[in-house]
Amino acid sequence: MNRFRSVLATTAAGVVALALAGCASAAPETADESAGAASGAFPLTIESALGDAVIETEPTRVATWGWGATDAVLALGIVPVAIPSDDYSGGDDRISPWIADALDELGGEAPTILDNSTFELKVEELLATDPDVLIAPYSGLTQEEFDEVTGAGIPVVAYPEGAWVTPWRDVVTITGEALGMDAEAEAILAELDATVADAAAEHPEFAGTTISTPVDSAGVWYLYLPADPRVEILEDLGFVSPPSVTELDTGESTFYTTVSPENLDKIDSDVVLTFVDEGALETFTSSTTAQLIPAVQKGAVASLINGEQVSALTPTPLTLPWILPTLLEELAAATAIAQG
Repeated sequence: MNRFRSVLATTAAGVVALALAGCASAAPETADESAGAASGAFPLTIESALGDAVIETEPTRVATWGWGATDAVLALGIVPVAIPSDDYSGGDDRISPWIADALDELGGEAPTILDNSTFELKVEELLATDPDVLIAPYSGLTQEEFDEVTGAGIPVVAYPEGAWVTPWRDVVTITGEALGMDAEAEAILAELDATVADAAAEHPEFAGTTISTPVDSAGVWYLYLPADPRVEILEDLGFVSPPSVTELDTGESTFYTTVSPENLDKIDSDVVLTFVDEGALETFTSSTTAQLIPAVQKGAVASLINGEQVSALTPTPLTLPWILPTLLEELAAATAIAQG
């Protein structure tokens, strides 16, 4: 999986603090503190496409893999013993800023960073952290990796249907189930939904405005489809996907399609949201190829810049509050141009 595909399958201090206060306790939970929520929940079995996870007792040493599971565990107030490295949106410490913020808020012992640079789970590295469970509902975990970890006596909560296709809300509910914290997980989702609904109410101009997400990656044009969670968030804010998006779908993926340059003029949305590297927005908007898109010609372009912002648009309990202020500002400016 290349860097762009990892993002496919994979911001304000006050909002982060509010989200953490609502979604996580001020200190990492211990087994005794969470026993009330988890009482009677164990043993339990969680089915997956790779096999069952049989969790006999409440996990106290939680490891995560893939995207979103770390965020869900932290939002539930628990510091994992091991998390995957973020080699796209993380800094030198290979930890994304929203996860770093949550770890600072919760305190406790810092988790071991599992090498995720090749998207392959190094089982020995994981087992050295002595986990009670591995939570990986949105990941590329292989059957071989699942079997090896399970064979070592560690239950693995894998994806229900396939690699990298679990809906982001399901990542939260599955994580809550594995930890015996179903109600807490549902409360987190309710708070996030309310936050997005409030943002939509504050921007009535978004309602019914068409939007598309074309991205130029080394000359290959990608277009996200309505099934992608990033498009889902845009639609939750009131935007709609124009028919041209699905008409251009070649069926090569469930959540994106590629578009040949000669068909870019068919992307007839009012607004475009694109992802570019730092300092590259003007190059994108002025390119003769991008100018084939009507919204780009008009200047109705919102953008997310650099790996942090791009990654954060894939929703989790931590990324959504982190990126929402920046996203709203960009979308509001582009919509004003589109409707002006």
